[in-house]
Amino acid sequence: MSAQPRSSLLPLDTLRSAQQILRREATAVARLAENPPAALVEAVDMILDGEGAVIVTGMGKAGWIGQKLSASLASTGTRSHFVHPAEAIHGDLGRLGADDVVLALSNSGETDELLLVLPHLKRLSRGLIAVTGRSNSTLGRAADIVLDYGSVDEACHLGLAPSTSTMLMLALGDTLALVLSEQRQFQALDFARYHPGGALGKKLTRVEEIMRPIEKCRVAHCQDHVRDIYVRSSVSERRVGVILVVDNSGTLAGVFTDSDLARLLERKLDKCLDQPIELVMTASPKTISVGTRTVIAIETMAGHNISELPVVDACGRPLGMIDITDVIGLMPHKA
Repeated sequence: MSAQPRSSLLPLDTLRSAQQILRREATAVARLAENPPAALVEAVDMILDGEGAVIVTGMGKAGWIGQKLSASLASTGTRSHFVHPAEAIHGDLGRLGADDVVLALSNSGETDELLLVLPHLKRLSRGLIAVTGRSNSTLGRAADIVLDYGSVDEACHLGLAPSTSTMLMLALGDTLALVLSEQRQFQALDFARYHPGGALGKKLTRVEEIMRPIEKCRVAHCQDHVRDIYVRSSVSERRVGVILVVDNSGTLAGVFTDSDLARLLERKLDKCLDQPIELVMTASPKTISVGTRTVIAIETMAGHNISELPVVDACGRPLGMIDITDVIGLMPHKA
């Protein structure tokens, strides 16, 4: 395979070319924003009127946009699946239900693979919504609702590669998904339910879901000597830099951190190591109640500049510990 020739454009020319492409696409989206398809209202109503899913389909670049839109619908409260037109006629039509709505994407409205499966999509679904640049195309005429973004000039220097058209499909599809989400009164907690691995999902989980459980924490009684605690203490997992100190009833009485130990050694107060830990612990430390959202724990740690936050039950008994290393990626950034 021969090496590709390097660009003949100077760096400044390259940037100008990039700006032109971005401006073409931005101008097309801005024009669409000023005059969105009135049929968008009907499309929203059609989807909300049923209990089925939105089945998204499209071929080529439109298909890739369709897969993204299906994922966006699903994550914002509207059940959705993507069906490839070529696979549909080989069995994937079985994914459609009688209450489903089909969202079909094609700039020309004349995509062969899509037209081949079109009669079957209409027969097996509750309705067909087309996203296209030509409402008078075969797809447009067959659809119950047409979201027509009009004829566009592709941003490609040849005017051929799908670029502006796919940008408009994406913008319209996102608009549909987010309007539906708003209409469904989809909330942050709902979003987190579908994004448990994301930052928002983690923030909105309960503290007990991310804390280090009590059996993996260092626990001591008020009368235990500091040196004895460190000698016998062993935690199999990542080391927790704090000792939870409990009284005879099991209630959290205080905490003693590795920083507290370092300060004793720096001040040459070695004798304190052989005294009850209650004499050097931090009494009545900040805690978080079980069942609290993680975001509150994060705000508490950030607001009080602490690295460990005990999780306690209604009686004040420690159940676990949130360490800053468990949530460091979720902490608010300081300006």
